[in-house]
Amino acid sequence: MKLVLATRNLGKVRELMDMLKSRCPQICSLQGFPDAPEVEEDGETYAENACKKATAIADYTGHLALADDAGLEVVALNGAPGVHSKRWAGEDATDEMRIAKLLAALEGNPNRDARFVAAVAIAKPNPLNVGRGKPVPRQAARFVGRGPVPRHADSTQVVIGVCEGHITLSPAGKGGFGYDPVFIPTGYDKTFAELGEECKNLISHRAKALELAIPLLELLLSR
Repeated sequence: MKLVLATRNLGKVRELMDMLKSRCPQICSLQGFPDAPEVEEDGETYAENACKKATAIADYTGHLALADDAGLEVVALNGAPGVHSKRWAGEDATDEMRIAKLLAALEGNPNRDARFVAAVAIAKPNPLNVGRGKPVPRQAARFVGRGPVPRHADSTQVVIGVCEGHITLSPAGKGGFGYDPVFIPTGYDKTFAELGEECKNLISHRAKALELAIPLLELLLSR
């Protein structure tokens, strides 16, 4: 079975491809499905948004789909920007604009603690929905922890990954995307943007979520 990455964010596609290519030989992105629907990320949690994207793309393509939603939670901002990280500085804001707003909000605040959180959802296509304009209801999502892979993987499965760290005083580094230039993970002295993709893809919130998702993914791809 083919795996489709349910995102048009090229930075995410690159990260996910790097982390999954050795496990999933038949993997592709939405670039191969130019007419795939845009999925509005209007959920109240990362898990809701990830599930919504994964099920919509699985049903549209007829393939297994993997989607993620992630955000930056800053302690001094009561968890903001959180699930609204992408739209926090406006719908059309650039990464530079989001970072500028974040640093301005934290100016003079000694508490720079923050964490990245990622939800990764895996959805199988519903045969009743594939090729149809109006989808039928999907089963409720199940949340997979660190226990054994569930025997029955018919509903959308979601896992959560977290990376603790803190916000810098100014951006540093040219790699990554989003808030990477101002986030230093705990135990390191460089930002995600400085550490490089190879290191980031081992320790990031998305990497930790994928580590939990891979056993289920391998089970589904073997069927």
